[in-house]
Amino acid sequence: MTIGLLTPHRIQPFVPYPVQTCRLPLHRNPPKPFHLRLTPPKTQSTHHSKTQDDGIPADDVKILAKFRSRYSYIRVLEVSRKTDHPFAGSRLLLLDGPGNIHSISFLFKLLTNTYFDVFATLPPILPPGPIGILGFGAGSTARLILEMYPEAVVHGWELDPSVIKVAREFFGLEKLEKDYPDRLFIYIGNALNASVKDGFSGILVDLFSKGSLLPELEDPNTWEKLRKCLRKGGRIMVNVGGSCVEAEDSKRDGKIVMEATLKAMQRVFGEKLFVLNLGNRKDDSSIALTGELPDLASWKMSLGRSLKFYVDMWMPFSG
Repeated sequence: MTIGLLTPHRIQPFVPYPVQTCRLPLHRNPPKPFHLRLTPPKTQSTHHSKTQDDGIPADDVKILAKFRSRYSYIRVLEVSRKTDHPFAGSRLLLLDGPGNIHSISFLFKLLTNTYFDVFATLPPILPPGPIGILGFGAGSTARLILEMYPEAVVHGWELDPSVIKVAREFFGLEKLEKDYPDRLFIYIGNALNASVKDGFSGILVDLFSKGSLLPELEDPNTWEKLRKCLRKGGRIMVNVGGSCVEAEDSKRDGKIVMEATLKAMQRVFGEKLFVLNLGNRKDDSSIALTGELPDLASWKMSLGRSLKFYVDMWMPFSG
């Protein structure tokens, strides 16, 4: 994932925050989106109520790192555990001009309550074999998969070596590599050139540049190339963004880019393409899945209680 400047008081996540969490009962209503942003610091003459709509008071956010790499303007933020916001107690990796969140981790819980949790539902419906993560970021998806599935082997690609550096320093990636030396492999380079011997059992695609999906993902040839990297029965799951994604280039409208990407995928996968929507018409965000839709009851049985919710949300892509 590559990228640019960050606006000072606004943090825009790629996707909305599902109401489902690991400690709350299941909800059957569609998740509602929200946007994380910073409000100005408190002063004696100004009062800011701590509500989700008002964002996070800047006093409750600490900047751990801020620098420009060859590809990105990188910021690592730590959100106070005391603030009244779903991201309380988390660390966030921000890239892009608009400040999109590329990774999130919590100190005392594994699930993130974001689209990374949807990615974590993929391994049970894959054939045996390694899983590729294209757009590794700070390792949010890898951590979930490695800790939830003892047999999983992850190969991750990230374009920016500075992102991997901050992941090791601030997001526990160095420990993850030491804990799973035979199950986690990280490569610096173009994720669209990813490959492993005998192919991937599954591929997770999370590739954004300057706040927008990579333009290459709107090309059916890209998806044909990735399809050929799969083992028999393999699948691809993709963060295709949506209108909630804010690009640096105003011409790269998130919803239009999402639709173009899904149509490109449909040309390769035909009817074997499904979409899970995490938002609403005004501010949607979606995940795509290739392959025949698996038996939903069996899929649910293979997942932890906090992830079963997502299984019923998949719908065929109608174009």
